[in-house]
Amino acid sequence: MFTIDKKAKNFSMVLMAIGLIALIYGFSTDAHRAWPSLLFNNYFFIGIAVFGVFFVAKQYVSEAGWSIVLKRVPEAVMSALPVMSLIMLFIMFASIMHWNHIYHWLHEGIMDPASDHYDKIIAGKEAYLNGSFFIIRTIIYLLGWNYFAKKLRALSVLEDKVEGTAIHFKSVSTSAWFMVFFAVTSAMASWDWIMSIDPHWFSTIFGWYVFAEWGAIGFTTILLFTLYLKRQGYLEDVNENHIHDLGKWIFAMSLVWTYMWFSQFMLIWYANIGEEVVYFQTRIAEFKLLYFGMFIINFAFPMLILMSRDAKRNAGILVFVGLTILVGHWLDVYIMISAGALGANAKIGALEIGMALLMAGTFIFVVLRNLSKAPLTPVNHPFLDESNHHEI
Repeated sequence: MFTIDKKAKNFSMVLMAIGLIALIYGFSTDAHRAWPSLLFNNYFFIGIAVFGVFFVAKQYVSEAGWSIVLKRVPEAVMSALPVMSLIMLFIMFASIMHWNHIYHWLHEGIMDPASDHYDKIIAGKEAYLNGSFFIIRTIIYLLGWNYFAKKLRALSVLEDKVEGTAIHFKSVSTSAWFMVFFAVTSAMASWDWIMSIDPHWFSTIFGWYVFAEWGAIGFTTILLFTLYLKRQGYLEDVNENHIHDLGKWIFAMSLVWTYMWFSQFMLIWYANIGEEVVYFQTRIAEFKLLYFGMFIINFAFPMLILMSRDAKRNAGILVFVGLTILVGHWLDVYIMISAGALGANAKIGALEIGMALLMAGTFIFVVLRNLSKAPLTPVNHPFLDESNHHEI
């Protein structure tokens, strides 16, 4: 049974304390900037948490056996979902109540032909972009993700007490339903929470782009917690082959993200259609170094460093690349949200970093606490022996 290391607990508490100070200071001095900061930091970590559910479900529906010895790590990662969901629900509720101005399409009179603020393009999307339907969709996404996370976790813990395969097949069935639900809601959530910040713009592959990003940061987070537990003397059955596989997934998802980024950018930029290219014009004009620098970080580091077999088995290299990837994709989420919500006024300062520390500290604390609630080895899983002898 895992016991939370005092240093790790204190570390997470310090991060939360610093972040809380930044949160209070930010909302008391510059609430207009604080709201997008809270949104993009929360979105970053809710993506990791939801991907934890996806990881577990994917192993069940694909009948994969290699990952069983580290299965409790993604289960712990998805335990942060309720906390992040409450914060997200609060942000979205605040948006429709006009406590913040993140979403331009929620402004008063924007869909009223008689108003001076009328916008014909946005008004044409009123059937989908309206406050009531917006918050209902958000509740459906969050409730659904949390339900499946709780169900899969409960079945996993129950399987430790009940021998046989009955619980396993219930988990497979639950996972199959989740995959269908996730395929629809993950894309719709990206449209609602991010793409609608720029309501004149749209991309047909935006949902895939965000999923690739969740995959890159999700696999990275699972790997980092696995390496931490190994260093603490836990997960004895996790060997270099399991670590290698996680490294391969990080490499693969980073390449998928790169493909999505380039496809979205190249096709829209080359077509040069005004209402489409404006999205990139804004980001390049105001954040050129950061925008292309983020792309290089998220592509070059995993591509050049993780290409070799030895690198994907070296804990030091993996930690370095993993932390770099997390920072790189954090910058991407920042640009996607803050550039649309704040325009040229967006910047990275103590407020944005402090919010990130608050979310990171909360996330780490919740995950470590969940890891201590159940044995780290799912003893009755039918594929446990296969995982113990995994070799590549």
